Amino acid sequence: MADETPGPDEDLPEIFRQLFGGAGMDPEQLAELSKMGFDPAMLQSALSQLQGAFASAGHGGISWELAERQALHIANKDGAGIGAADRSAVDEAFTLASLWLGEATAISDIPAPGTALTRGGWVEATLPVWQELAEPVATSIADAFTAALQEQAPDDLQGLIANAGKVMRTVGGSLFATQLGKVVGDLSTEVVSGGDVGIPLLADGHAAVIPQNFAAVTRDLDIPDDQFVLYVATRELAHARLFRHARWLRLHVLSQVSEFARGVRVDTQALEDMAGRFDPAHPEELREALETGALLPERSDAQKAALSRLETTLATIEGWVDVVTEQATSRLPAAARIAETVRRRRAIGGPAEQALGALVGLELRPRRIREAAAMWRAVADAVGIAARDELWDSPDLVPTAHDIDDPAALVARLTARARGEEPVGDEFDDALARLLAAEDPAPSAEDDQTDEPTEGTDPV
Repeated sequence: MADETPGPDEDLPEIFRQLFGGAGMDPEQLAELSKMGFDPAMLQSALSQLQGAFASAGHGGISWELAERQALHIANKDGAGIGAADRSAVDEAFTLASLWLGEATAISDIPAPGTALTRGGWVEATLPVWQELAEPVATSIADAFTAALQEQAPDDLQGLIANAGKVMRTVGGSLFATQLGKVVGDLSTEVVSGGDVGIPLLADGHAAVIPQNFAAVTRDLDIPDDQFVLYVATRELAHARLFRHARWLRLHVLSQVSEFARGVRVDTQALEDMAGRFDPAHPEELREALETGALLPERSDAQKAALSRLETTLATIEGWVDVVTEQATSRLPAAARIAETVRRRRAIGGPAEQALGALVGLELRPRRIREAAAMWRAVADAVGIAARDELWDSPDLVPTAHDIDDPAALVARLTARARGEEPVGDEFDDALARLLAAEDPAPSAEDDQTDEPTEGTDPV
């Protein structure tokens, strides 16, 4: 008589039903998993994590709560807070920075005083922006992961896989959210201010520094602590003043980042190869692929163009902040050394920032800050601080990449305008004029007729 005991392949659909139905597994099923080569304890743990992620998944099956928990765990793991002495030093630094900036820029102060944030406070204040920027990439990875697993699943599981699409999608999305949380948590141990990363992470009109991270920057630099705090506070306040004055600027920057992120496409071939080997109990390979950016192929031409525009915008902002901070802190004996330290950190970026680049394919370190700063200095020397800062009043006035390349032409236009003259057109202006002229309709034959009487006729 044939053995009618179901084999491992016959039990597999039932196990998937348990997994996607959210029920637990009984001891007999766990024993069957051992026969199939699975580690039951590891898989049971993985199921619990996936079911928890599924229960907490937000829009699109991605649990951003996982990202927050992971980031806060890293940010708060040392348990350190901000002492009264540090808070007092930060408050004094922001007060003096406000006075010094009054001499270096015509842009008015922010309404609320700058504050000291803990690492955990920085995570909570900035995570909504990180989520907004990362969501297009997370969605792309989650969708591709779902499709790849469906293609790799055997025929007898296709119905179950289709019915469990949301849970399958949660696997990739939740792993991405966890990695994002790790990156943001690590960043909280590196940044020294709200504007340190270059993009506007804090709300308009908010300035903050993270005193817990000062020591790691100044440890080997022989820079007095009070001077470093004052420099960082001045720079952060200049950044906050600019974004509060130019209310359109924050949305402009974040829109450019989102434009780049929406163009991210996953390397489906690499993901399909990985899906064929994927073990939910051992997601290390997928996690490593997310960490290294292996799933993100080479940038498209559209992405390269979007990144170039973003780099120009960030360089223009950072160049202005550099120039204003340089002038405002000219009384600080260590200002030049601190400025060079800030420039090196911004050019290289820390490990967490490099991980962010791998995760979402975006590097936030503009390469043309020195050139942009030179342009802003030339403008201020030619037309003064007030006229320089008026260029932030409208997106139409902000210097372009062409202006960074050729500050002399920008200065010539501004000085001519200051004298009440029509500025001399450049190549762009000439090309625009020709384009507009070409769009004007040619006069018709009727337009050419005049009311003059023809010969031999009497005027009416």
